[in-house]
Amino acid sequence: MTKTGDWCAAWAPKLLSVLRIITAFLFMQHGGMKLFGFPAPMGDVQIFSLIGLAGVLEVFGGFLILIGLFTRPVAFILSGEMAFAYFIAHAKGGFWPVLNHGEAAVLYCFIYLYFASAGGGAWSVDNIICKGRKPAA
Repeated sequence: MTKTGDWCAAWAPKLLSVLRIITAFLFMQHGGMKLFGFPAPMGDVQIFSLIGLAGVLEVFGGFLILIGLFTRPVAFILSGEMAFAYFIAHAKGGFWPVLNHGEAAVLYCFIYLYFASAGGGAWSVDNIICKGRKPAA
């Protein structure tokens, strides 16, 4: 393998973790606006509404993704949330995501679907837990 190939193979799990951390940090801000009015207020959001449930998933699911705990199942749920959000809030505005302001929902949906498949990467709590397990004989 080439030196570039060696570097890419060595860094791929680490860069997966970087993508996971940055994505989760950005995602949690959407929930923070809904639940806590931070970093900007979103209005009066009732916790037992669809927007309130979305806020809970975004803050607490985002935090689990941020630390890389239960990455695969949580990412699958969040991917579904973003697909649902796209069709509920954006698709009625037309076909093209750039015109209906749904680009973020589409990107989050597919990034989380990727995490559901790929896992949390090298720098995740899931990876630490898995290293502590002994393989089955």
